[in-house]
Amino acid sequence: MLAHVAKRENNNKRKYLVVDPLQGKHVPVSGQKALDMFDSLAEKVRTAYQNTSSSAMLLVGFAETATAIGSRLAVTLGTLYMQTTREILQNADYLFFTESHSHATEQKLCKNDIDGIIPKIERIVFVEDEVTTGNTIMKIIDIIEKMYPNAVKFAVASLLNGMDDDSLEKYRSRNIDVHYLVKTHHENYTEIAERYSENGEYIEENTAAADVKLIPVSDGYINARRLCEGGRYGSACENLAEKIANEVPLDGIKTAAVIGTEEFMYPAVYTAAYLEKLGISAVTHSTTRSPIAVSTDDGYPLSRRNTLSSLYDGERRTFIYDIKKYDCVIVITDSKNISEKGKNTLVNALRIAGNDNIYMIGWCGE
Repeated sequence: MLAHVAKRENNNKRKYLVVDPLQGKHVPVSGQKALDMFDSLAEKVRTAYQNTSSSAMLLVGFAETATAIGSRLAVTLGTLYMQTTREILQNADYLFFTESHSHATEQKLCKNDIDGIIPKIERIVFVEDEVTTGNTIMKIIDIIEKMYPNAVKFAVASLLNGMDDDSLEKYRSRNIDVHYLVKTHHENYTEIAERYSENGEYIEENTAAADVKLIPVSDGYINARRLCEGGRYGSACENLAEKIANEVPLDGIKTAAVIGTEEFMYPAVYTAAYLEKLGISAVTHSTTRSPIAVSTDDGYPLSRRNTLSSLYDGERRTFIYDIKKYDCVIVITDSKNISEKGKNTLVNALRIAGNDNIYMIGWCGE
């Protein structure tokens, strides 16, 4: 089952959140299982556009939760790729749009890169984990259409799609293709979410000094918030996973977790799958800005929440869910200046769950 209803905390715009247990974001999952699901969506896109050159397609993954999905589709299909972001990019102008139901509403796309690629591509495919109304994607389509009239075609690809007939008709009327793995129906999701108690375990941040084995990796880094080639990004993530496997002592390691940070998900998902091929039982999930209520009620997807400070900004509140105990935990981040407060809160959260063998990989170039 790919759609589990969870309760957003203090969000009256949309009180529920759809949690996909195979996505590698909130729920710890086998990296390979996540990649297999992403590849199923990639195959749908490949079939739909088999007469379109991969070099003529740009895939855009939505931050935070769909960045690993978008990355994997671009890697698998060999297309161009970039993601939306809430982070600050150096020497960049932006196309701004909002995600009105979100906990962090501002989204942006690097305009410099769109300017350069628009004359060379035929189609932009927006990649999401779950599309409810399609309104957010339509906002960025409207901005691009206004900025570059009739320059490209558009499509949407998502794991889950909950658009009703009226929403789908708006897309059809504008010749925007919609692809997905599973159709969902959201009519009663608010009611379902409100039924759950919020009786899970809430662990506040612990900012006490916490040492961790830090391994900086400066070579091969590609920032997917900027335009990149899917094939090159895939090779870079493969090289990173190989380097991690060589740098981290894995003898005797039977279980491992590989944790990504906020928008930076795909390298963690890929590395977990790489470790699985080495015979290690590895799972992956990521820190997130999403404040989700946790519950021990039957059928609820998340039972424990740790509040953290962000590795990118110590004053930003983030979270991680359902940490368990492993023989080894590997955190992979692309924060150039890792926040001391953020590092301490994450390491302490891992240690509270019984993890002592922790490594932090900083992959962010020079």
